[in-house]
Amino acid sequence: MSEKINVTSIIGRFLEHVRIYYFRNGGDEEVLIGSADMMYRNLNRRVEVLLDVPDPKIKTAIIKNMLNIHLKDNVKARRLLPDGTYEKVTQTSDSDEERLNSQVWLIENRGIWHDEK
Repeated sequence: MSEKINVTSIIGRFLEHVRIYYFRNGGDEEVLIGSADMMYRNLNRRVEVLLDVPDPKIKTAIIKNMLNIHLKDNVKARRLLPDGTYEKVTQTSDSDEERLNSQVWLIENRGIWHDEK
């Protein structure tokens, strides 16, 4: 793992959850979506697929309406540590931030996809 790579895992209501791979290659944003969870055991026993999201509007919508929400999750999110273990993401005690379960938020705000222009 690298200090420039952040891995966040959210396991909640959805068994088949969002798999978004976001790269900022020198400022050039690249978004991939797909089935791959990059588990070692899966990479050796089956085919995993990632697709590039070339459309700028769709890419922006994914970043704004999914990725950013998942990265703010402080209820179900876990961060991968350098030793391979996961640590629960929690609110800071002095923070005014509200609790956010990203999967619940996506269900409650699913209409935003229809409002995107």
